[in-house]
Amino acid sequence: MGKFKSHILVCGGTGCRASRGEEIVENLQAALQENGLHKEVQVVRTGCFGFCEKGPVVKMVPDNTFYVHVEPEDASELVLEHMVKGRKVERLLYLDPETKERISDSKHMGFYKKQYRIALRNCGFINPENIDEYIARDGYAALGKALVDMQPDAVIQMIKASGLRGRGGGGFPTGLKWELTRKSVADQKYVVCNADEGDPGAFMDRSILEGDPHSVLEAMAICGYCIGADTGLIYIRAEYPLAIQRLKTAIDQARDYGVLGNDIFGTGFNFDVEIRYGAGAFVCGEETALIHSMEGLRGEPTVKPPFPAERGYKDKPTNVNNVETLANIAPILLKGSEWFSQIGNEKSKGTKVFALAGKVNNVGLIEVPMGVTLREVIFDIGGGIKGGKKFKAVQTGGPSGGCLTEKHLDTPIDYEHLLASGSMMGSGGMIVMDEDDCMVSMAKFYLEFTVEESCGKCAPCRIGNKRLHEMLDKITLGKADEGELTRLRNLANVIKDTSLCGLGQTSPNPVLSTMDNFPEEYGIHVHDGKCPAGQCKALMHYIIDSHLCVGCTLCSRVCPVDAISGDKKTPHIIDSSICIKCGACMDKCKFGAISVQ
Repeated sequence: MGKFKSHILVCGGTGCRASRGEEIVENLQAALQENGLHKEVQVVRTGCFGFCEKGPVVKMVPDNTFYVHVEPEDASELVLEHMVKGRKVERLLYLDPETKERISDSKHMGFYKKQYRIALRNCGFINPENIDEYIARDGYAALGKALVDMQPDAVIQMIKASGLRGRGGGGFPTGLKWELTRKSVADQKYVVCNADEGDPGAFMDRSILEGDPHSVLEAMAICGYCIGADTGLIYIRAEYPLAIQRLKTAIDQARDYGVLGNDIFGTGFNFDVEIRYGAGAFVCGEETALIHSMEGLRGEPTVKPPFPAERGYKDKPTNVNNVETLANIAPILLKGSEWFSQIGNEKSKGTKVFALAGKVNNVGLIEVPMGVTLREVIFDIGGGIKGGKKFKAVQTGGPSGGCLTEKHLDTPIDYEHLLASGSMMGSGGMIVMDEDDCMVSMAKFYLEFTVEESCGKCAPCRIGNKRLHEMLDKITLGKADEGELTRLRNLANVIKDTSLCGLGQTSPNPVLSTMDNFPEEYGIHVHDGKCPAGQCKALMHYIIDSHLCVGCTLCSRVCPVDAISGDKKTPHIIDSSICIKCGACMDKCKFGAISVQ
């Protein structure tokens, strides 16, 4: 970035690219050329800024003006006003929902105030396809420190002392895993990066790879040095084309610069990285299933022990960490284990990245210190519930996690507290629900996902989850009898206790947690044949209030199955036997005469 006086950073993550981000880059470059500024101002494609709700995002450096909801058509005005005339484009600045003031600096926005970026430190700041920019941010300095100044055991002790735990779900101590792999004796060892992120609504690891791929490569090389491996493998879904493209570019550049390959930094240490592709199987997020997939076998888990640290890829000792875990390694080596261990709380150190999604105002990618509460994340960072609706629940940990309610809002977000509350940290998906969401349907949605993604190796997961899904289906169709809830809970506990791997063992969590926290909602479905949230179509009945209906005929005209009848200026009637419950009539009614019962 050195030769330019100013820079225009444009979000180059998948979300903003899908919203014409590349056109914004091209139009900005054309506008700079037109105004004779192309030699003074550089346009930089970055990774994700995190504030996805307000994307596409454009940031001016060095004055840090943060523009939101930018469109390609705004490029000329941004260059002319901001770069030529020195005036901010007010209409593109963030509007504070409380003060109604325009804010130009992101550090004053509620979304960013409580965040602490370690894993995401470079995302939205550097060009992920330029290794020089990574190096300018202390990139590969940690690798140099490890190779030149430290012994492998000393590096491992530093990682152990930091308290870093795996960010992929289980929370196993990272330094201990490295130590166990180092102690295994073999002629060949492997470092594996698990980039098989498959939770619904999760995009943490993908965003790190899109925005800062070198941080992962550097950490893999450090791990290779510590455990005695010369080969790294990145297992990534083939459906993440942008992350793959940027990884390939980063690997090529790292080889050219000599930070991957033979005799790195003249120390005699050799290490290189290869990419392996997954086909989108959720079960391959489990490390033994992932390893089998890389070997060309079916992606099925195996009983542990032996653990991959003893016998992994090609039966050789293998260390498996996910993307976010690796993104924390370099800062720990450069700033020290004490620095990292002071962030977070007693048993959960550092920060955690979450994909905040669902019925929340500020959907996006966030990184917060361990120990912040759900309330802080949902209402301070997330900006509360969309449309002023009432908060109902939040699902943490994806399909393997659980549903937490209003009584859990002050629960610290860490490994132990989430487990004690009936959920789990997981990889970092966090989906917020409001009063209009049905908890039975939500549990059914997640179970449908795990049924589809089960590898089928063990009967409890293959057959049990299918039966569990059928029970939930009966409940949402109004066909369940009095004993269904007892059978549902009993089967869920059996599956939890007897499944082979983490996918099966945690698959009943959404069911059990919603049954624990919303027993009355299950009861109404079964005993009264109604869905309180009005989401289960089979239990819904649309009716027209004759006192409110003025006979405008608009509802009958939009009904796709002619289920509504009545003359003009007289109350209409809905034939429930024909109605497909699409909701078109209620959406169009201007008098609030149509309701669901």
